[in-house]
Amino acid sequence: MLADSALDRALASPGSLTREDASGLMSSCPTATLVAAAGRARDSTRPGIVTYSRKVFINLVNLCRDTCSYCTYKKEPGDPMLSMLSPEHVMAIAQAGRDARCTEALFVTGERPEQKYPEARDWLRSMGYQSTVDYICDIGEQVLQKTGLLPHTNAGSLTKGEMARLKETNVSMGVMLESSSARLMGKGLAHDGAPSKNPKVRIKTLESAGELKIPMTTGVLAGIGETPEEMVDSLFVIKELHERHGHIQEVILQNFEPKPETGMAGFPSTPKEYFIRAVALARLIMPGMNIQVPPNLNPAIYGRYIDAGINDWGGISPVTIDHVNPEFPWPSINEVRQVTEQKGKKLRARLPVYPEFLEGGFISERLHDYVNLLSDDSGLVKEEYANGA
Repeated sequence: MLADSALDRALASPGSLTREDASGLMSSCPTATLVAAAGRARDSTRPGIVTYSRKVFINLVNLCRDTCSYCTYKKEPGDPMLSMLSPEHVMAIAQAGRDARCTEALFVTGERPEQKYPEARDWLRSMGYQSTVDYICDIGEQVLQKTGLLPHTNAGSLTKGEMARLKETNVSMGVMLESSSARLMGKGLAHDGAPSKNPKVRIKTLESAGELKIPMTTGVLAGIGETPEEMVDSLFVIKELHERHGHIQEVILQNFEPKPETGMAGFPSTPKEYFIRAVALARLIMPGMNIQVPPNLNPAIYGRYIDAGINDWGGISPVTIDHVNPEFPWPSINEVRQVTEQKGKKLRARLPVYPEFLEGGFISERLHDYVNLLSDDSGLVKEEYANGA
């Protein structure tokens, strides 16, 4: 009965769900009821279309000062999978993306590798840079000018000054909150050994981005040892950041999957029911938000997350692998289209910046010409471009 009344209030007054209500729904509402309500909430605010971003994943440097207990992205010097991409290599990837009608150049790096590794410092200096951010600013400009792909950078926690520089070439940026729980910094837990995953550090980055009016992608990683109450709190932290600054363009929900040779290799996968409940709850807490679940982390069942209220699949590449989750290949765009259409929705390609952030000072003036070449009147990618017509 209490769950029914909380759902009624959430649907009658979108965005009014309280932490207490959300925690009650997470703990006691039947999954089918929660999912159905989330689907209705999505259809009332973002009906008809599910989007994705056609991208190339540019794994610039995967040395990292942090050590997360679940991560296989980070490599050490001498590892055969170490990535330290030269400008020539970056441009080759970007051009391949342009040839495949991509619109996003996703730049991903480890957290400030030059602070820990002399190899990273020497590599950067050999190209004339003092920091990873210096390199991203320069190579992002080259990609933009030579290919027209729109940069989106995910380089971990950044200062306000660094983000202000990156705004000149990036239409959006990203940093995952992962969890608002400082408890997970404890000995032997998920973020032990990863100081940049301190929630205060991540929230500071997101606050600074809001002050700079940078469209930001953020989200949570479910199943890394958080309690259901901590999951709810993480979603409300993101909601409140967006209420203050209006700059969160999408919220990603990712499910943890254990990986060999990591500290959490023996942990169980995120329970499917827990995860879909978290997805549905995210929609009910933030009814007007773009909510994303990556399809490659949920092979064979990702269509069910449309039922739970998502309206975006995130970046999908016809060119590059998911370097953060290489064991989970992206499904083909045609497959994603079929799954989306089976759920009664239309698949549309979007830019790495959502349509609602194209005005109001969220992207620098010089980027509008690049955006206009790729987008239609709705702010999504021109269908003739996305489909190769």
